[in-house]
Amino acid sequence: MQEMIDNYSEESIQTLDWKEHIRRRPGMYIGKLGDGSYSDDGIYVLLKEVMDNSIDEFMMGYGKKIEVNIVDGKVSVRDFGRGIPLGKLVEVVSKMNTGAKYDSKAFKKSVGLNGVGVKAVNALSSEFAVKAFRDGEVRKADFVRGELINDFPIEKTNEPNGTYVEFTPDGNIFGSYGFKDEFVENLLKNYTFLNSGLTIVYNGTPIVSKNGLLDLLEEKMTEPGIYAPIHLKGEDLEIAMTHAEQYGEEYYTFVNGQHTTQGGTHLIAFREAVVKTIREFYNKNFDVADIRQGMVAAVSIKIEEPVFESQTKTKLGSKDMSPDGVSVRNFVHDFIKKHLDNYLHKHPEVAEIMLRKIQDSEKERKAISGIQKLARERAKKVSLHNKKLRDCRIHYNSNAERKLESAIFITEGDSASGSITKARDVVTQAVFSLKGKPLNSYGLSRKVVYENEEFNLLQAALNIEEGMESLRYNYVIIATDADVDGMHIRLLLITFFLQFFPELIKNGHLYILQTPLFRVRNKKETRYCYTDEEKQRAIKELGPNPEITRFKGLGEISPDEFKYFIGKDMRLERVRMKKEDSSKDLLEFYMGKNTMSRQNFIIENLIVDEEML
Repeated sequence: MQEMIDNYSEESIQTLDWKEHIRRRPGMYIGKLGDGSYSDDGIYVLLKEVMDNSIDEFMMGYGKKIEVNIVDGKVSVRDFGRGIPLGKLVEVVSKMNTGAKYDSKAFKKSVGLNGVGVKAVNALSSEFAVKAFRDGEVRKADFVRGELINDFPIEKTNEPNGTYVEFTPDGNIFGSYGFKDEFVENLLKNYTFLNSGLTIVYNGTPIVSKNGLLDLLEEKMTEPGIYAPIHLKGEDLEIAMTHAEQYGEEYYTFVNGQHTTQGGTHLIAFREAVVKTIREFYNKNFDVADIRQGMVAAVSIKIEEPVFESQTKTKLGSKDMSPDGVSVRNFVHDFIKKHLDNYLHKHPEVAEIMLRKIQDSEKERKAISGIQKLARERAKKVSLHNKKLRDCRIHYNSNAERKLESAIFITEGDSASGSITKARDVVTQAVFSLKGKPLNSYGLSRKVVYENEEFNLLQAALNIEEGMESLRYNYVIIATDADVDGMHIRLLLITFFLQFFPELIKNGHLYILQTPLFRVRNKKETRYCYTDEEKQRAIKELGPNPEITRFKGLGEISPDEFKYFIGKDMRLERVRMKKEDSSKDLLEFYMGKNTMSRQNFIIENLIVDEEML
């Protein structure tokens, strides 16, 4: 270290080549890396960056179809827009800060404003090819890891105008990756929900939306709305909203077609405007929480030259609709005031249902207000010396570069908590320790969140009492033993989140930690096996007579070993809710009374561990 300090001179200062800078610091450009197991992994960001350019063409009125193909890890995107100007083809995909989108006349409501996106795709791909078709001519260029290999001369073509991009994410950066159809389809569906008239053909199957945000709500909601969704559409703002019989709030927000998963100024404005308009319509000063309890909404706004809080564009920072234009807040407020108020006057049956929902929420809130105040005070006192929580330094609700890595492990028992605490990365990984099995919250009211000290402290640790905007950890990970008791604790915790914080699950934040069941080793090599099949394969490959250890619980795994299971190769299983999953039905089946249907299900799916016999 001292040597580095002593040798600090002009020679220490480096200027990196554009592609080298991206390859060394990919997180600055695409968030996190990942192998495709999660929807926010970098390979999906690469696809999105290419798609954004094609969508921008559509938004400008050029090309109604985009063809996307993914085969064996290779991605191709063909649009039918104007095509990149042939003379600038190489520069557009390989020269930083080059693009048309700095000129608002060419791309008034664009997503890709910074001239970086497709260059990052190029730099992070082992192979990258681009073709531009324009007015009967075509030009092609090939790259390897951002380095130009072939720049073909312009030729004549009969192909229609547009751009073709083909890339293969670099395995040296992303490891052994794979695209999951579920995540790709969700990404592409969002584009069609937001762009009426657009058809995306994915591996030969067309994806199209006729009703915009109404289709999005239909796709995302797992509980039916208590009234038909209100659909309001203007030139630069589209809204679909309803209330459901569920706790919390659920929002899907977009800026120029970009899914802003962390919201931003447009979401803040929408929530404020809805509260203000509803209060004025009913002429009652309802509590904010009562109005928004159970609200599900999708908001899409178009802004000139939007400013996001990071390169990954997950949170809008823009205060104004355009340079020197009206503020986002005033624009949204004026729109909601006019159109939502008109809608409620024209549809008194909807207004009546909404009023009853607000009044029911008010009754429940007042019933728990006393215990809520005490619980908050208790949580505040405990937060200063909360023995249950071993916190980390970087949180999801911060602007830190590594915020997407922030995680909290919810564990049971001192030994398991101790192992994880010692093995974790203190910068990004926190630990919350349960004492025994949590309460079965099925069928209970929200009062239990405040009456039960453990639930109240967990809520406080996650910082989700007021909604998901302040969530402190991107990954909320249930880490229990893989035995009967561990499975029961998992169910109890999932029940808690399903019942009171379903948006945590729907937004993809809740996971189960997979830990190895076996360790197989000889004198030269150690293998950790998560299934019996992996164990048998390891025995075969490491034989003869390797040492086999079965882990009965997390506490049996030493901290030195545990660090391998919660590091970059950590195996997580995301808790998912699909459209057809009703949280009410799921909870009733698994956590309700011991019905015959559940008994039959257990019998039919019982797995006997032969080693325990």
